Amino acid sequence: MRGKIKLLVMALAVMSCGKEDMNSLNGIDYEYGRGLSHDRIVLGNRLENPYKTENVTKALKDLYPSKAGRVEVEPTDYYVRFLPSDKAECDYLESLGLELVDHPLDYEIAVDGDWYHDPEVPDGNVTWQYAVVPVGFDFPEHIEYEIIHECHIINPSESTKADGIDWSAVERKAFINTGNEDRLDELATKSGSGKVVPCGRITIVDEHASGAKPFGVAGVRVSCNTFVKFDRTYTDRDGYYRMNKAFSSKLRYRLVFSNRKGFSIGLNLVLVPASVSTLGKASPAGVNMTVTDRSDGKLFRRCVVNNAAYDYYSRCSKDDMNIALPPADLRIWILNGMKASSAVMLHHDAALTNAQISSFLGKFAPLVKFLLPDITLGTGGKDDYRSIYSATCHELSHASHFAKVGTEYWNKYIRYIVESYITSGGMTYGEGTGTGAGHCQIGEEWAYFLESRMFKDRYGGTFPTFGTSYWFNPQIFRYLNERGLSVAQMFAVLDKNVSSRKDLKEAILTAYPSRKNLVEQVFNRY
Repeated sequence: MRGKIKLLVMALAVMSCGKEDMNSLNGIDYEYGRGLSHDRIVLGNRLENPYKTENVTKALKDLYPSKAGRVEVEPTDYYVRFLPSDKAECDYLESLGLELVDHPLDYEIAVDGDWYHDPEVPDGNVTWQYAVVPVGFDFPEHIEYEIIHECHIINPSESTKADGIDWSAVERKAFINTGNEDRLDELATKSGSGKVVPCGRITIVDEHASGAKPFGVAGVRVSCNTFVKFDRTYTDRDGYYRMNKAFSSKLRYRLVFSNRKGFSIGLNLVLVPASVSTLGKASPAGVNMTVTDRSDGKLFRRCVVNNAAYDYYSRCSKDDMNIALPPADLRIWILNGMKASSAVMLHHDAALTNAQISSFLGKFAPLVKFLLPDITLGTGGKDDYRSIYSATCHELSHASHFAKVGTEYWNKYIRYIVESYITSGGMTYGEGTGTGAGHCQIGEEWAYFLESRMFKDRYGGTFPTFGTSYWFNPQIFRYLNERGLSVAQMFAVLDKNVSSRKDLKEAILTAYPSRKNLVEQVFNRY
């Protein structure tokens, strides 16, 4: 399976858009976030779970021997693992709102990393997914699962002393009894409640915007846990986050690049729908971090792509550009070993209907569809924020176009790119002739224009000339835009019937007959 995926990654290079590189500039030095591990997690010894019902019961008895017989500790949750077999099963579990992790929660982490694959699960299959579900959870009969422990996780309402029991003290005692005292946090222990609520801010620096001042990593999921006690939330637009639960022990923090806007960033050494950057173990008070181009490279790239996409999605709104959002559940791959990027839309069925690809994948086709990208971002040679931002905006412009014109239109575009690449000796867009050339022309003119527009809006200066060296003319959209047609008005005509320069001109004239002189002028010029 991994061999087939590697071949498909190579094939994606053929389907990619050629992009101009920019020079990277040095960022400021910031220590936190440098040297993070993205390798496979290595497990150490198995630990005794302090939240097991019997362990909480013993802690209660130790602290309140006279009350232990009258206060029964009931299970509140199950610590479980699921073994989904395909996309539908994974999607179903996620739809239930479960926080899924790919490694067991009651083991030491000998070597930290971003991913884990159970050695007993065949390579290429989805590995066990660990979660915590409430008692009374309706387990799906069609998904294999195993209940590992019955647990009692202290609820916020239990942490008061209204019943004469300090449940926070009981929780700490369970940690001590199970040999996990070293995991308790001194700050939390000294607080009035014995617990603190994690909060903080995740920021990033773009040296060419905002005066190089840090601004928020927006809409990204922050997850934390100690054993089976989990919480998660999303950063706001400015990168601030606050969990809902209070904790008394050190936590493992993770950034999960599944954004609240509806896209996810995957790959980077492991084939998962959403990449995870492990931030390590820290205080329950929370993690504050500023990412720069001197931080860990993968973390920097993921955060830039996250923010560029968040910016793009926000600007699609009616009060801004007013264009179609990319399709729901958009999958983005970051490929640091490639320079070219693409919007192949494989996760949304484009190209996967091709008989040759389906035959090649065989029984793995459903899994590949689950994992494969809609967008690939080649970040080789792109080490600064601007160049990654630019490439991301370009490909998302394609994704919005795809959302409007559909798979059949897109398949013709992809087929043209592949065939032209082969017959022209490696020219990314071919020579502009043959079946599908018009689809390519319209798609690339639009994407290069919108990329340039968003780049100028962010960084100022002269209007960029992205794409103007090719045989098509993104200047058409720029000229129309500068003379009064809005981005929304131009996007409105890009339906599935517009697949050539002639179609584009006729569609604009039909939609905006009062602008006939302008349209004639621009199409005569380019």
